[in-house]
Amino acid sequence: MSKIAIVGAGLIGQGWAAVFAQAGLDVALYDVSGEAAERALKAMETRISDLVEFDLIAPSDAPQILRRITVASGLEDALDGAIHIQENGPEDVDIKREITQTLDSIAVKDVPIASSTSGISASRYCKNLPGRHRCLVVHPINPPHLIPAVEIVPTPWTTKNTVKTANDLMLRCRRETIVLNEEIDGFIVNRLQGALLEEAFKLIGSGIVSAEDLDKAVCDGLGLRWSFMGPMQTIHLNAPGGVTDYVTRYGRMYRNFGIGSYQGVDWAGIAKDKVVAELTRRTPVANISDAQIERDRKLMALLRHKKLTGNDTSMQ
Repeated sequence: MSKIAIVGAGLIGQGWAAVFAQAGLDVALYDVSGEAAERALKAMETRISDLVEFDLIAPSDAPQILRRITVASGLEDALDGAIHIQENGPEDVDIKREITQTLDSIAVKDVPIASSTSGISASRYCKNLPGRHRCLVVHPINPPHLIPAVEIVPTPWTTKNTVKTANDLMLRCRRETIVLNEEIDGFIVNRLQGALLEEAFKLIGSGIVSAEDLDKAVCDGLGLRWSFMGPMQTIHLNAPGGVTDYVTRYGRMYRNFGIGSYQGVDWAGIAKDKVVAELTRRTPVANISDAQIERDRKLMALLRHKKLTGNDTSMQ
């Protein structure tokens, strides 16, 4: 059995359909609006064609991928035989509760009910459901078929087997999974994005910088490294002694900026207790100079790509 039920055929649902179909899974699209589901099916032709154009799938694979995606005649039809349910309803707790209750009453026992919500913890809408143990968030980054990161967020009562099943499915679909140990609204990606946006709006609103120049700070600054390594790995390579050295050198400076509401966060303690061991397993301090060379070569490849595609703003 390899059927996926996608409930809600908007842009996120369509992106998920492309993800699952590329992994060889059959996809049943359902939307309360039959017309929306049919439009989504038509839109999939463009999505798959675009993937072919950019050599992300082989032209010979495109017809088979499209054949795997069908429109279900009803919700029961979509759920029948499904091994995973991906719900893509509106960002509203009451609507999520209603949809999930319906899914839980119809779907085969223990089939995961995953939500694509961008920030609503599943416990807020599934707490009183008989099948709350199979509910969780599986949050894609938009557009789902192009950005591989997926956040898996269990509730306090989501079973380990449900989390494993969802994680295994995402890995089968070649997603990069981010599995949270505890549930929190906003999860990881949007909390990070929200922190950056908060400071961005403050800087722009106070007249310190224009929106255009602030975007340059990310796309031509931080974002270049962040496109292939995260902020923790970035700072690990930015000091001779690794992450603890970086925090020792620059932690006080950041604290003096007075940014946000995290003034009481112990960077040094967290780096020592929860970060350094993980980062040094990946990149031992003795290997940092070699890792810097590899980083720089990746940056050069990225800059070459931006130049060739006309996205090098420094050349404009």
